[in-house]
Amino acid sequence: MPAPTALITGCSSGIGRALADAFKTAGYDVWASARKPADLERLADAGFKAVELDVNDPAAVATLAQRLEREAGGLDVLVNNAGYGAMGPLLDGGAEAMRRQFETNVFALVDVTRACFPLLRTRRGLVVNIGSVSGVLVTPFAGAYCASKAAVHALSDALRLELAPFGIELMEVQPGAIASSFGASATREAEALIAEDSPWWPVREGIRTRARASQDNPTSAEDFARALLAAVRRSPRPTLVRIGNGSRALPLLARLLPRSLLDRVLKKRFGLDVTLERP
Repeated sequence: MPAPTALITGCSSGIGRALADAFKTAGYDVWASARKPADLERLADAGFKAVELDVNDPAAVATLAQRLEREAGGLDVLVNNAGYGAMGPLLDGGAEAMRRQFETNVFALVDVTRACFPLLRTRRGLVVNIGSVSGVLVTPFAGAYCASKAAVHALSDALRLELAPFGIELMEVQPGAIASSFGASATREAEALIAEDSPWWPVREGIRTRARASQDNPTSAEDFARALLAAVRRSPRPTLVRIGNGSRALPLLARLLPRSLLDRVLKKRFGLDVTLERP
């Protein structure tokens, strides 16, 4: 029997690379996507089918789907992992920052899944959407990111039902804190936005705290990947998987704590338990 085929987006480091390693070890023919030439070279050297892919480029997505059809004939698993975290006050970033966030974290996920649908249908495959507990427990200074992951959760619910008649399953994953380069990337996003003329300049350390929050006592990316692979192999497969530090506790807090108490906790955590002077 030929090896099952898996396409994993965003494999340059962290969760994506760990997933690529885990699926390859499990016997999958892994198509690992990245954007930068240096990352693609490392993936190819590791034995993956390294494919250059900007998930925001519809033409590139279509080209990859055509190549998969020619060379693999179908797709057993699609892991929509590519994404990033936009950090900072919502009103500082404005609608433009939100558009960029949703383009990568939400719209691209739908485009990639749509392009791969015929390949998944051929194999009665599985779609794995990487969401976040941040889509369940919303925090300040990550509003655009939290909203994008909440959208991923809602779209996953809809897609799971819509794909079922074709024998395609959908699994939504809500990671907690996972060791990766996400925190460094989120910090760069935040620092690019923090400015002295911002009304939130006096609480800028809270913005930095939120950008680093994903790396507070994180679960290793390798442990995450092993747990997710085990869920993929399970029968029946779970429709929702939570993995990593905080992945269960934070949604529980969001569900059980009164809103007023949760607000007080979050304000204190991120330096918003102050009154800022009028200009």
